[in-house]
Amino acid sequence: MLSLALAALGGYLLGSIPFGLLLTRAAGLGDIRNVGSGNIGATNVLRTGRRDIAFATLVLDAGKAAAALLIAREIAGPEAGFVAGGAAFLGHCFPVWLGFKGGKGVATFFGVLFAGLWPVALVAAAAWLATAAIARISSLGALVAAASAPIAAAAFNLGPWAIGFCALLAVLIFWRHQPNIQRLLRGEEPRIGAKS
Repeated sequence: MLSLALAALGGYLLGSIPFGLLLTRAAGLGDIRNVGSGNIGATNVLRTGRRDIAFATLVLDAGKAAAALLIAREIAGPEAGFVAGGAAFLGHCFPVWLGFKGGKGVATFFGVLFAGLWPVALVAAAAWLATAAIARISSLGALVAAASAPIAAAAFNLGPWAIGFCALLAVLIFWRHQPNIQRLLRGEEPRIGAKS
């Protein structure tokens, strides 16, 4: 139990590093929370017009979740790895440093899956890419990808724990995307690359 608690704490702290905010400030772009949707993730960073900063945000947000899972798994085993990865996802969405107002977890979701359940990650990534290419709406791609993850885990026969883990992440992503879902229903969700 101690190892799981430490894995959760370490994963949360790693996941709570707000790379989008740090990178935009370092690049002289100001506070990303005052741009577009106010989100600290890569999609909103892209609205600054800096694709390089958006890409770096995407890689680092995914990387911190993958690192949390891999480090904890190496030290304390697979169970601790998934605890740390899940905690990193929560840390990104609810960082203590920003008053628990963080990102929507899509990059960290993919980071956890690629590190721990790569076949599921490939299906989810394909779902995101196909949806985003057709609709040009990042949030819709994220929702389709999240919904596909537990289905893929079941299709690959990875067991109840993997299905449950993916389903929990998917539910959290849908919850974090409530405003996006409302805008999608109204036809007002901005498209990829839009600055507002």
